[in-house]
Amino acid sequence: MRALGRARAGRTALALFTALTASAGAALTGAAPADAVDRASPFAPAVTAPAVPVAPGVVYEQYDLQGAQGPAHAHVLRVDLAELRVRLGLLYPGAVAARDTVSRMAAARGAVAGVNGDFFNITETQHPGVQATGASVGPAVADGRTLKAAVPNGQRFGPALPPGTSTEDVVGVGRDHRARLERLTFEGSLRTPETRLPLGGLNQYALPVGSIGAFTGSWGSASRARATCGTDTDRAAPCSADTYEVTVRDGQVVATADTPGGGPIAAGTTVLVGREAGARQLREFSLGERVRIRHRLRTTVSPDPLRFAVGGYPVLRDGRPLPGLENRTAAVRTAVGIARGGRRLLLLTLDGAPEYRTGLTVAELAATLADLGAAQGFNLDGGGSSALVARDPGSGAVTALNHPSGGAERAVPNGIGVFTTG
Repeated sequence: MRALGRARAGRTALALFTALTASAGAALTGAAPADAVDRASPFAPAVTAPAVPVAPGVVYEQYDLQGAQGPAHAHVLRVDLAELRVRLGLLYPGAVAARDTVSRMAAARGAVAGVNGDFFNITETQHPGVQATGASVGPAVADGRTLKAAVPNGQRFGPALPPGTSTEDVVGVGRDHRARLERLTFEGSLRTPETRLPLGGLNQYALPVGSIGAFTGSWGSASRARATCGTDTDRAAPCSADTYEVTVRDGQVVATADTPGGGPIAAGTTVLVGREAGARQLREFSLGERVRIRHRLRTTVSPDPLRFAVGGYPVLRDGRPLPGLENRTAAVRTAVGIARGGRRLLLLTLDGAPEYRTGLTVAELAATLADLGAAQGFNLDGGGSSALVARDPGSGAVTALNHPSGGAERAVPNGIGVFTTG
């Protein structure tokens, strides 16, 4: 593979870590990463600068890539989870239905580095008058606390899912301090003195047809109307005309409404939103009635609960790209690679500078993760959302190291934060 000039792609990183990268101007070719798999690949990365320590157990690297449709440049954080002072956590702006830039979220949480996370409800042009919530597609777990569940597959934003994958797929870290790919299935129920009903979702911008969803204070203040639009297979389908909302405070029904509302949800309060059959079931509730609400995200790969999780979709398992990955559309992308049995994490973001903006296809991205040494790979949101940030050891400021393709960081619902202690 030929090495490409770093040009603009390395400029931000050089400015941020100038004291540590005085010799970073020369392109280095043929130096394989420590975890690299021994394979010949047309997407094998070429190292373009020495590795830069960000914090104990966290190293920043850059690679030139040659995709089928043009050159690309990768920014990579290698995170050593065997280093007990290092941990991962969810970056989010304090509510599910809210957005902020990765650099601001990382700075607010005290992260030393991070990347953007899940795809999200970015627009509602197909539903005039309905507000886009900014909420993410998949499940989210922060510090062991469930924030939300996944929307139906047909309601997602982003590229088509590879065969056999789902909006329930996440990448996360368990109590064992190891990263893994997981699938989080939502389970929930409502109990009254007379009946027991299933819950269809938690803090989601889209609910399954005919279901009841629960919204808590973690949702934020955005309107809940979007939850009743589209169908399980068609995101653009009209909003339901048959809806109902019930507010439960301290286990008791305190209010009802014919349409979903908005505004902050107080502590100890859950708002139940029903559509179609779910709306008809909620109309049977009466003011003052006692309601017991239970919900959880169930892991399906390992019994070890996840302390942190963010949505996206798998692209690599056991060192091999998944069958049926999209291989025609190249784009700027963000991804996660897992190596060494979950003890090593690769956070990769492609540069969005004009000379690299063609990016990679999903299939090329998976091959690149494998060549960097990953056994498992997970695709996150890309395009204008792609951002990799790190803290300047001197000033403490958190800055994007890649060039976002839109010219500036996009506000996103969540991200993966890298934290260190000691």
